[in-house]
Amino acid sequence: MYPVTFFYFLVASNVKESLKIYYKHLDIEFTNAVYYEHLRIFAITMVDRFITKLDASSYEFIYDDPDTPLEIFKHSTILLQSHFGGWASSSNVSRTTNKIHVVMQESMMESIKAIEESVGIQSNISVIDLNKGTISVSIAIANAMMADEIVAMMGDRASNDKSVIQAEFLGEAANFNKNPFQIAYKMAKPILVYFVIHIGVQKYKIEYVKIDLDQEKSESVAIKEALELYVAKYEDVIQRYPNQWFNFFDFWA
Repeated sequence: MYPVTFFYFLVASNVKESLKIYYKHLDIEFTNAVYYEHLRIFAITMVDRFITKLDASSYEFIYDDPDTPLEIFKHSTILLQSHFGGWASSSNVSRTTNKIHVVMQESMMESIKAIEESVGIQSNISVIDLNKGTISVSIAIANAMMADEIVAMMGDRASNDKSVIQAEFLGEAANFNKNPFQIAYKMAKPILVYFVIHIGVQKYKIEYVKIDLDQEKSESVAIKEALELYVAKYEDVIQRYPNQWFNFFDFWA
């Protein structure tokens, strides 16, 4: 990954500008060494995305409590991911046999999809394509929830303006995805916030937080409280592992 990283170090000026803004929010000096290492970790996690799909057993995944996520995943759950660390490998390492429906814009990932298909895709993972429209996506998510299956969504990037909800993040207001919280509230399902943290060669640590939205409160209040729990965990993880943040744009714009 060193020569690949060096190439992007030279040409990815837009990424560099966005990371300057990010590190300023963390009050960390943004040097060339910091920038290079950030790109290198990103490259490693992208490669690991494919290798874990082919041979997850060659990796070490460390859980403080490995049994609780398995119990949660036996039933319908919102698996809430973020563009951080080994998020792209998270469905490969969840260890559940329950079906996982990943909500994403499939057409944006054609080149990645082609590689994944060449190494084989787990039979319990499917894609709910956001490009098929709001109604189609909503029906697919509802069907998955009613079938007691898992729906994986991104919490730190909304697919459209109607899905945006704001929260203070690293000292400034930023946009997050309201949809996973809204679905969890309406269908009375739990959210499992999942972080797959790179800690060494073929080695990741799993940290998670289970969020149950308070059904006795109004939807807006319950969502706001749940969002604050998610953001607090996200800030905690980022401050401990700053070079595993992979939102390469001005997150606070």
